[in-house]
Amino acid sequence: MKLATLRDCSRDGKLVLVNTSLTRCTEAGHIAPTLQAALDNWDEVAPKLATLAESLEHDAVPSLRFHEHDALSPLPRAYQWADGSAYVNHVELVRKARNAEMPASFWTDPLMYQGGSDAFLAPREPIRMADEAFGIDMEGEVAVITGDVPMGATPEEARAAIRLVMLVNDVSLRGLIPAELGKGFGFFQSKPSSAFSPVAVTPDELGEAWDGGKVHLPLRVDLNGQPFGRANAGVDMTFDFPTLIAHAAKTRPLSAGAIVGSGTVSNKMDGGPGKPVAEGGVGYSCIAEIRMIETIETGAPKTPFMRFGDTVRIEMQDADGHSVFGAIEQTVEKYEKA
Repeated sequence: MKLATLRDCSRDGKLVLVNTSLTRCTEAGHIAPTLQAALDNWDEVAPKLATLAESLEHDAVPSLRFHEHDALSPLPRAYQWADGSAYVNHVELVRKARNAEMPASFWTDPLMYQGGSDAFLAPREPIRMADEAFGIDMEGEVAVITGDVPMGATPEEARAAIRLVMLVNDVSLRGLIPAELGKGFGFFQSKPSSAFSPVAVTPDELGEAWDGGKVHLPLRVDLNGQPFGRANAGVDMTFDFPTLIAHAAKTRPLSAGAIVGSGTVSNKMDGGPGKPVAEGGVGYSCIAEIRMIETIETGAPKTPFMRFGDTVRIEMQDADGHSVFGAIEQTVEKYEKA
């Protein structure tokens, strides 16, 4: 199934089923008014949604044209947003750029932070910031939405709790991160609202690209219309989603509707840090990573962070070149206080 949330007069929008080609949708309010309501009663609701989805594919129910611009993030707000750093290659580059040793535990115990989840951006909503000096960066990631996960869940139990998969732009303000981390109390101001793909899909929609814990497809990141990243989300992912979910649930249960992110998708290349797409590499899913490599190679970064007017597009296509989740496409705008 492919599910989306369309704008209406409420904060949480209305739930719709979307067909495989992302061209048509049908309202699902008679089954569950919102995606959160569906997740709260998944065992009862999912079979009914699946039947409706099949009817939509066969044009057997009333439908409307699906416009990605009308979609909110699948969960416009959530009870939990926990973002991991599953691609340790990315973490290694960060530390190498500042001549810091990476603890051996980083390869065995995931990093994770708890992000703000009260107000996600829509997938085509601008990224509004007061100052370019904040160091505005995109982070292309994959995320999953869980059902209820008990405290102390094993990775196998966590795997069974994965309900939906989607993409995320985890916006980061690189200029604010060092001072915040220097306080020893984690991210807050440096991690503003994230945006998720127009559509969230059940794992079966991914076919062979889903192995139960990873999505084996390239994540397409374009910056101002030019290819910036094509890293494969299934490659170099040190910690899969069941491992990340179990990590998050070590000391607390996760409620249905919890979102767990992969962290920036990052691939090595020939044992090295990777190359830009223009040079035959798979590029990068965030600007910070290419700046790290530039620092390592030349002593200083040269690629700027995002400026007002810059646009990022994040998407994933299946083996036939069809968009799986729709696209996140956001332009950076100056925030003006009303």
